[in-house]
Amino acid sequence: MAERLSGHTLLVSLIATPIRHSLSPKMHNEAYAKLGLNYAYLAFEVGNKELPGAVQGIRDLGIRGSNVSMPNKQAILPLLDELSPAAELVGAVNTVVNKDGKGHLVGHITDGTGAVRALAEEGVDIKDQIITLSGAGGAGTAIAIQLGLDGAKEVRIFNIKDNCFDNALASVEKLNSRTECKASVHDLADTEAFYKSIAESSIYIDATGVGMKPLEDQKLINDPAVIRPDLVVFDVVYSPAETELLKFAKEHGAKKAINGLGMMLYQGAEAFKLHTGEDMPVEYIKDLLFADDK
Repeated sequence: MAERLSGHTLLVSLIATPIRHSLSPKMHNEAYAKLGLNYAYLAFEVGNKELPGAVQGIRDLGIRGSNVSMPNKQAILPLLDELSPAAELVGAVNTVVNKDGKGHLVGHITDGTGAVRALAEEGVDIKDQIITLSGAGGAGTAIAIQLGLDGAKEVRIFNIKDNCFDNALASVEKLNSRTECKASVHDLADTEAFYKSIAESSIYIDATGVGMKPLEDQKLINDPAVIRPDLVVFDVVYSPAETELLKFAKEHGAKKAINGLGMMLYQGAEAFKLHTGEDMPVEYIKDLLFADDK
């Protein structure tokens, strides 16, 4: 990597916390090297408190762009100059482009398309399906909206009564008014309703972050009867590669228990294109990431 760096190197950042576990720096830097691009990608521990200063730093330093993860995906919205249509609809951002490197920051969202493509790569078609989704933060909201846009029959969103519950209500209103998808929101504390919904669904998606640090020993499904062979279980967490949920699903007969590595790969490929104008060498990067996962 060192021989690629020069006074003309363009920097792309990742701002989130916790973030040192992230595979994104490896993914992007390996892709830059493969294509011979004079870019570098670095991760920075940034929470909501540090976010305004970090965003100003992107402007002032001419950083080419940034990826954004928890807990900043929604907090960053008022700090940007422009939102893509998808980001505006979702109400969250995971990719920022510094337009022409001149300080005009445009927010994009690639989580939803990344999730749907990851499922498709596993042979899972979301069209005309009933899907239960837990989590209404930035990733969950993006996935819910994209599921509706891409033809899911019904999306049932479960979230605890926290500050993200309003996100779920807003997502439901958008899905019901702007797509053919039927959407509803429910309290995740209602375990009976949660389990009943999964029983009626072909796909269950966990977008809560339960299963990653510091909640790596927890899962939302604890009754083996909820798991069945034809249920697709998709956990957006990719570190650890096998969360407690995925382990539980496999132990109790789920034939498809998918982690978030594919989603991370494909949302990253879209962000890579936005930052560099080039297509990420997806198969090359996929082999690198999944080789580590084996």
